[in-house]
Amino acid sequence: MKILHCAAAFVLVAFATALSPTAAAQDAAQTAAAATATVETAASAETAAAESAPAEAAPDAPDLADAEAAQTYIDDYADNVQNDPEFAANIEMALATVRLEKPFYGTFWAIFPPVLAIVLALVTKEVYSSLFIGIVSGGLIWSRFSFEGTVTHVFSDGYIGSAADAYNVGILVFLVLLGALVAMMNKTGASAAFGRWASTHIRSRVGAQVCTIILGMLIFVDDYFNCLTVGSVMKPVTDAKKVSRAKLAYLIDATAAPICIIAPVSSWAAAVAGFAKGAGAESGFSLFINAIPWNFYAILTIVAMFFFAISGFDFGSMRKHEETALKGDLYTSGGVVGADEFADANPKGRVWDLVVPVVVLIAACVVGLIYSGGYFGEDKPGFIQAFSDSDASVGLVYGSAVAIVFAVAYFLCRRVISFKDCMDSLPEGFKAMVPAILILCSAWTLKAMTDSLGAKVFISQLINGPAAALYNFLPAIIFLVAIVLAFSTGTSWGTFGILIPIVLAAAPAPESTIICVSACMAGAVCGDHCSPISDTTIMASAGAGCNHVNHVNTQLPYALLVAAVSFVAYIAAPFCGKWEIALPVAIVLMLVVLFAMRAAIGRRGCGAAAKGAAD
Repeated sequence: MKILHCAAAFVLVAFATALSPTAAAQDAAQTAAAATATVETAASAETAAAESAPAEAAPDAPDLADAEAAQTYIDDYADNVQNDPEFAANIEMALATVRLEKPFYGTFWAIFPPVLAIVLALVTKEVYSSLFIGIVSGGLIWSRFSFEGTVTHVFSDGYIGSAADAYNVGILVFLVLLGALVAMMNKTGASAAFGRWASTHIRSRVGAQVCTIILGMLIFVDDYFNCLTVGSVMKPVTDAKKVSRAKLAYLIDATAAPICIIAPVSSWAAAVAGFAKGAGAESGFSLFINAIPWNFYAILTIVAMFFFAISGFDFGSMRKHEETALKGDLYTSGGVVGADEFADANPKGRVWDLVVPVVVLIAACVVGLIYSGGYFGEDKPGFIQAFSDSDASVGLVYGSAVAIVFAVAYFLCRRVISFKDCMDSLPEGFKAMVPAILILCSAWTLKAMTDSLGAKVFISQLINGPAAALYNFLPAIIFLVAIVLAFSTGTSWGTFGILIPIVLAAAPAPESTIICVSACMAGAVCGDHCSPISDTTIMASAGAGCNHVNHVNTQLPYALLVAAVSFVAYIAAPFCGKWEIALPVAIVLMLVVLFAMRAAIGRRGCGAAAKGAAD
């Protein structure tokens, strides 16, 4: 009911805006007039320049008075900010031209749809309709409140366009194949066998959480792969030790993107290196390596995770989930998971039936990634170069397909399950992934709405505008801007692609470039970590078997705490000058804050109970 009220209110406000002479409409009219004057002035200037300049001067300069050329210039924002000496004037002219037809383009309204979807999801605890309302609001704004334009943009350009994207299709296929592999392993009784083995060798809740963290750190190749693999392997262990699914989802999510962004051999390193190289850096990979010790958010997240796991300290809504988990309710929903959860599991299953397919999956995905990067081609690039050129969606599909074929052959040879059971696992795995697929498709569509409204231009102008003058505080400002962009769009890679070229152009001195790029990377990961519409957050929920909104609500205070300390560290970083000083100071500050919170809040409830359970 709350959602319906919010939706009705928004639609009424939207149409009232469209039918009345509001400030937005007046601004659009002023923008149009300014654009006309600017274009006329530019035309006069070009005529004068043509009379005095040599014949070979800039024959292919874009006609920014033309809407199509102006849109193309804006779409190539990252390249133009690096290469066009007249970028500041040209981008204003291009924006003025585009806003003649799209008055809301590149303004605050570009990030309104994701903000609306996120607020609704957090308030109403319902993610599907919240995302849809956010998408529809983006369609309304883009079409200037035209019914036909909204429907076309939302469904044709949005849902269908996003689902038809080759990269997105690859991720969906990978999800289905991985879901089928997990369903197959469950049929063998491997998960139950691993749970029984873990209950013997891992004797406490602390041990279960620390093992989850370590496994997440070891699977650093790709965040998607990390989320689903760690979840399927560790669920039996954490369930046996009464760790809540919300806590498991946090540990999975916090060892996905934050680990990948500081791992030299990962799809994330390849992406960042590619963006930096494309923006003019001499060596994108060298820049990535040098930025690792300055990535305060990723490193402090690891510190915080170990602190929460070892100390038994939790706060916010996570505390409630952990307290109820100790009573047997892992979901904080009233449903009690008993000790005999796996009583009906296949008795033929062994621990190796889980370990062997997962090891093959990891190896096959690594080979698939470097294969997609041309490692086995005629040019034979090096291992690192192949990772830099890899296509994650293609490589992961190759790897998961090989793992599925191997698992079928392995289980048939072991005579643990029949061929029919193996084939039945395919649709079962698909069904298990349907919630994640629905949310992912909606999140991709919401991103398409923000892209069509020029969100990247709005955020980029913030950095190139007032923020650029605050040189000493530029890393901290870039960190905040990256958080806002990644949180609003749900993509850290998209944030890298938008901001890294701008950061390289805006950095005041070469020595500050590494700190600024690292702040951009850290902010993108932080925003991605916090965002309910992030694909990594969605997959962490799916991997842990946790309600998505519960995962977001419990994780958000932890992520914001680390973000606050990281922000302070980025303020101090330019004054420290060396990471050998800045990083230890940041770690000590993080620990001081955590110990202070523990002393202030105390270990009431789950902390003390957890200690008792461990004993």
